[in-house]
Amino acid sequence: MEFKEDFLQLVWKYLYFDRKGLQTTDGQDLLILQTGFHNLLEGPDFQHAALEIGGLPFYGHVEVHRRASEWKAHGHVANPAYNPVILHVVWENDQEVFRNDGTLMPTLELKGKIFLDIWRNYQTLLDFKSDFPCAHAVGEVTEIVRFSALEKALVERLYKKSLRVQDMLAQSKGNWEEVAYRCLAIGFGFGLNGQAMQDLTSLVPYSLLRKFRRDTTSIEAMLLGQAGLLPETTEEAYVLHLKKEHAFFQKKYSWSYALSRSHWSFVGARPSNFPTLRIAQLSSVLSEAPHLLASVLEDNREFEGFKRLLQVPLSPYWQTHYSFGKTTQKSRTTTLSDASIGLLIINFVLPLWFAFGQSMGQEEWKERCFAVLQSLVPEDNYITRKFAQKGWSADSAFDSQGMIELFQMYCKAQKCLSCRIGQNLLRRPTS
Repeated sequence: MEFKEDFLQLVWKYLYFDRKGLQTTDGQDLLILQTGFHNLLEGPDFQHAALEIGGLPFYGHVEVHRRASEWKAHGHVANPAYNPVILHVVWENDQEVFRNDGTLMPTLELKGKIFLDIWRNYQTLLDFKSDFPCAHAVGEVTEIVRFSALEKALVERLYKKSLRVQDMLAQSKGNWEEVAYRCLAIGFGFGLNGQAMQDLTSLVPYSLLRKFRRDTTSIEAMLLGQAGLLPETTEEAYVLHLKKEHAFFQKKYSWSYALSRSHWSFVGARPSNFPTLRIAQLSSVLSEAPHLLASVLEDNREFEGFKRLLQVPLSPYWQTHYSFGKTTQKSRTTTLSDASIGLLIINFVLPLWFAFGQSMGQEEWKERCFAVLQSLVPEDNYITRKFAQKGWSADSAFDSQGMIELFQMYCKAQKCLSCRIGQNLLRRPTS
């Protein structure tokens, strides 16, 4: 039967096997007092276990493999981290394993001992040929289990995003204002141009832009010019003015390098997501919010407040353009939509809050993230639609963000038995 090592880990963790008359492979009586704490990092799979082997107490670690020969294949023989292992749990004992001192490693073989219901659930409820292995059964899982899985995934997602914020903080030598600016710019990349936006912020720092607060044109000239998006030739008066302004700043600040149009993605982007328009929108926000960090941390707590911060009027040129030289239809708007503002809150504000709370040791910032997510409408994408088709609809951005992380890091990676939903399905009665 095909199965993964994490299946055996779960079998050991929850003792899903017959423990009557349990013995090691060399005939010693085995009594399990404590399975140990599941270690998801480097080192033995379970730490600080308590056992009785041959009537004697043992305290140490437990390592789990499908076959005993994997002990040597995985390089544990020469790794001192595995010296405290007191029991080797395997499906098949195909090879004797010895400690560094030459003594035989006590081994428990699980072949023929795992409960039939657990095997049946593993086979029928998890389809590892799919990128959504529990799709046919996820709708049957209780709401509390699904919420628990979403909450865990969401915390992991926010934590990962906050690590990127912490990296920026280190690079900027602890300057939270600069970090807020970089996060906002990356957010305005809306995924497609996030990296290019990050590269742009390294060329035009926030300390420089703050000198031109309330001067949207100067900020546009610097950002669009250094982005390499100003056209070489134009007959439009406003664009000529931007080019002149950028040339002035280029000389004043000795800018010898700028990005090029090839850095930016226009193909596949809707006109409302063209980087030219997004940079213009970013410029307007920076002009209207000269104290960006304070606006994010202190002045706003809910959607309407962030809408006032982010949905600001654009300069007249960008009210009728998505890109240079291309006039929009009068019936269309170039301001940020509510959906875009929601994405900026998710990808700009909340990671900043989460990282700030971690940095300051203030847990309330994390709770604030959860509260805002629960107040935002859910995202509509192919992942949330996958879940909805199987009877699990997202009611808020808390749900949709959790679903995205679940799908990307657990479902597609087939780490079902590290997911609380998969764990619940495995032990759920089949009747």
